[in-house]
Amino acid sequence: MKIAEPSDPLLRGRFTDGRNEFCVRASSIDAPDSFQVFVPGERVDIVMIVSGINTGYLHATWGEVWRTYSPEWKVWLEDTAFKVFYKVTTRPWDSRYCDG
Repeated sequence: MKIAEPSDPLLRGRFTDGRNEFCVRASSIDAPDSFQVFVPGERVDIVMIVSGINTGYLHATWGEVWRTYSPEWKVWLEDTAFKVFYKVTTRPWDSRYCDG
């Protein structure tokens, strides 16, 4: 199965910045501790991985190309990715900002 197929049970949703389409994928179905944001395609491009969801010690790891983007764009991407991730999650989360 390709990672970005709609039948992927870990795929939480998609969003765009007007230039790129991004997908959000949880690490597991039950109580995921991380999620990935990636650009879908034949060769998946990882934009960001957020870990520490269950512990509250959030950390964002950025893909090589994406870490050079502006701080404002990265905050927007994190915020939007969290909204997509939690849209289908029943557990609320107060702090969404990552140390990374």
